[in-house]
Amino acid sequence: MRVAIATDWLTSFGGAERVLQQLRLMYPGAPVYTSVYDPAGLPDDIRTWDVRPSVLQRLPVPTRYSRSLLPLMPYAFRRLDMSDYDFVISVSSAFSKSVRPANGAMNVCYCLSPPRYLWDLREEYLAGRAARTVLDVAATWLQRADRAAAKGVDEFVAISRTVADRVQRSYERDARIVYPPVDTSRLTPSAADPEPFYLVVSRLVAYKRIDLAIEACNRLRRKLIVVGAGPEYARLAAQAGPTVHLAGPLPDAVVGDLYARCRAFVFPGLEDFGIAPVEAQAAGRPVIAYGRGGAVETVLDGTTGVFFAAQTTDALVDAIERLDRLSVDPAACRRNAERFDVAVFRRELGSAVQEIVER
Repeated sequence: MRVAIATDWLTSFGGAERVLQQLRLMYPGAPVYTSVYDPAGLPDDIRTWDVRPSVLQRLPVPTRYSRSLLPLMPYAFRRLDMSDYDFVISVSSAFSKSVRPANGAMNVCYCLSPPRYLWDLREEYLAGRAARTVLDVAATWLQRADRAAAKGVDEFVAISRTVADRVQRSYERDARIVYPPVDTSRLTPSAADPEPFYLVVSRLVAYKRIDLAIEACNRLRRKLIVVGAGPEYARLAAQAGPTVHLAGPLPDAVVGDLYARCRAFVFPGLEDFGIAPVEAQAAGRPVIAYGRGGAVETVLDGTTGVFFAAQTTDALVDAIERLDRLSVDPAACRRNAERFDVAVFRRELGSAVQEIVER
């Protein structure tokens, strides 16, 4: 098959870009179509790809502000020429699924989520974002455009049950589930006993609820290391007590070492999947997670971590103290994480694509 890949934007490196790396291994040479492209924020291997940005690339707007271009993205993706391809895989949490393959060609959407700022998590996701005014004005039109794009998708593949449920509510479409890839091979459990600190690895944005982790560790006087950057940094730094350290962004090797040494990984937000908790388990460490969303699919309560039922400081403090009474086997954490390895992703997505094509 002649295969093309589409993604919402390609301006920084995160979970969507990790998916793209695996797709390029599965379909080497497939061109990657996107709204805007900024190689400066991307690793070297992605810079070698055949990337074809849309007409939005010509606008005099910095690509790092690409989300402010959302109202134009449905039009930009529909204009892309996909006539040379038999099969298009769109990796989407926005409008790359709007692409229009040739007659008889397939559009399969690997759905990271229906746009959270348009549907059921709008207030939480947009809190404090500069693009909010633009999206508030355009929200009704964008919802119509998003539903229209969904009608052009031949099949949805979701990253979790949480996202599959959202696809059903937003688009009235079913979705099969293939969990996103986690490179467990780069993480190794430590033979030493864990050290008395807790760890958060996250973008510092409001809906991640890092404030809960900080307040809980302030109250318990437990050491907490927060890795990451984002618009909430100043507010969280002001909240942090003497046992909390905001480390900023760190290299992968340093983060991997912190995973392996921490007492536990803290995951207080509501996420569609959540790669960081899987990475912590791959390093043999348990997870303290809010018991909704993707965490309930990646963490085994009572075996590889504990859940808390409400996003409150009291509930998180109680979960931390419950973990104190729990004996966690690092090998069990590692085995659980391996269910989400990159090899599993390639095998399961490849099987799903083959089945779709044959049907």
